[in-house]
Amino acid sequence: MLVAEKEEKRVERENTLNERVPPLQLSGLTTQQLQEVCKDLHRKIDVTDEARYDLEMKANKNETEIQHLSQKICELKGKMKRPNLKRVKKSTDAMLGNLDSKMNKSNDFKANLKTVKKEEEKKEEVTDWRKNVEAMSGMEGRKKLFDAAQ
Repeated sequence: MLVAEKEEKRVERENTLNERVPPLQLSGLTTQQLQEVCKDLHRKIDVTDEARYDLEMKANKNETEIQHLSQKICELKGKMKRPNLKRVKKSTDAMLGNLDSKMNKSNDFKANLKTVKKEEEKKEEVTDWRKNVEAMSGMEGRKKLFDAAQ
C-alpha cells in the first residue's frame, strides 16, 4: 500500500507540473522570439519569487505568534503564583507628608556636598630680566642651563 501511495503521489505531482509548467518548444524560434520567451520566464520567476517571499513572511509571523502564545500558556500554567497583597490603611495627609519630605531632601542636595579648600597659587617673584640675561650669556650661563636640566 505504501508503494502504491508513493506511485500515486509521483504521478499526481507530474500531472500538476505538466499543467502548471508546459514544456518549452524552442526549436525553430528566432532570436527575437527566444528573447521574448526569456523575458516572459523572468516575469513568471519574479511573480513566483514574490509569492514565495510573502508565504515565508506569513509563516515566520505565525511561528513567532505561536511561540508567544505558548509562552503565555506556560506562564499561566506554571507555578508562578501572585502573592496576596495586604491592604494598607493610610490617610492621604500621611501620604502627602511623605512626598513633601522626599521633595525637600532632593532639593537640599547642596548641603550634603563636601567642601574643598582651594590652594593658593604660588606666585613667582618678578625680578629684573636684564640681570638674568647677563648671567646666562656666555659659556657660564649655558653650563648653568645644562646643569639645571640634569
